[in-house]
Amino acid sequence: MQKESRVTVKIPRPLYRRIHQVIENTGFSSPTDFIVFVLRDLMGEVETKSESGEFTPDELEIVKQKLRNLGYL
Repeated sequence: MQKESRVTVKIPRPLYRRIHQVIENTGFSSPTDFIVFVLRDLMGEVETKSESGEFTPDELEIVKQKLRNLGYL
């Protein structure tokens, strides 16, 4: 099995520091592992919603809030 290549995603340093604090004493070995976990979870929700049709305004706001919390919006 071939290992997936990776890309660099830039996030604000204060957000990176917050993530580093949040993951202390958890099963995550690095902020990168945590970020990948969160994004996969979020993408799973988005893909599930897109299969069933359009987002409701409430669902869209939830996704936007999650992205804001991650520092992307």
